[in-house]
Amino acid sequence: MDLGPALVAELLLLGTVTGFLAGLLGVGGGMMMVPFMTLILTNRGVETGLAVKMAIATSMATILFTSLSSVRAHARHGAVRWDLLKGFAPGIVAGGLLAGAGIFSLVKGRGLAIFFALFIGYSAVQMLLDKKPKPGRQMPGPAGTAAVGAGIGLLSGLVGAGGAFMSVPFMLWCNVPVRQAVDTSAALGFPIALANTAGYLIGGWGLPPPLPGAFGYLYVPALAIIALASVTLAPLGARTAHRTDVKKLKRLFSILLFGLAAYMGYRGLF
Repeated sequence: MDLGPALVAELLLLGTVTGFLAGLLGVGGGMMMVPFMTLILTNRGVETGLAVKMAIATSMATILFTSLSSVRAHARHGAVRWDLLKGFAPGIVAGGLLAGAGIFSLVKGRGLAIFFALFIGYSAVQMLLDKKPKPGRQMPGPAGTAAVGAGIGLLSGLVGAGGAFMSVPFMLWCNVPVRQAVDTSAALGFPIALANTAGYLIGGWGLPPPLPGAFGYLYVPALAIIALASVTLAPLGARTAHRTDVKKLKRLFSILLFGLAAYMGYRGLF
């Protein structure tokens, strides 16, 4: 597995920045990781459509590692709703496998790039406005919770995100206290990542590796380096958040997201 120093430096920088921002702002690293991974891969000769898919799959796989660290931290506060986790999990696994092993392989990479651009553009608007859903009801029964979980697992797999963009607003809407919603969403990241990563491995089985170290849609060197850097820096970001005006930083970050949305839209269209 031949990794040049420039590539290692780029991946370390990406993992460091995304890990720190995830801890600082409470946002998924995928929103930054996917566009920059796409740029790194295309600069090394990977066709745009395949580069987008590899970036999404690799971003999702890093959540396997970062979510474990996050869950341990949140579980210490005793705010993880394990009953809700069990309710969401069957649907998340089904939706994640459907996305990773089925839809992800069938949809063209450029189409996923446009979908991702719309996703982070929407996320940027929500972050800029800082709107919170008004509580309106209670959590649905087991079948309803599993169905919502399926939607979360499916959409997360198509954009390489941990699912908080759907699970937190839904739980808040269902009158789950904000701390419990956030901490439970962090715990949901692991089954989301596990199901989708398994799906990507199935869907990309037998795909000729475009780069040394690529396995199906996963770029293993990037996964290892970014996961290590992210897990190391996320706790520092979380500690910094307690001493920083995060609302102002989120507004600045939303501007960056608009730029990344424009880049991914350009990759999808041209």
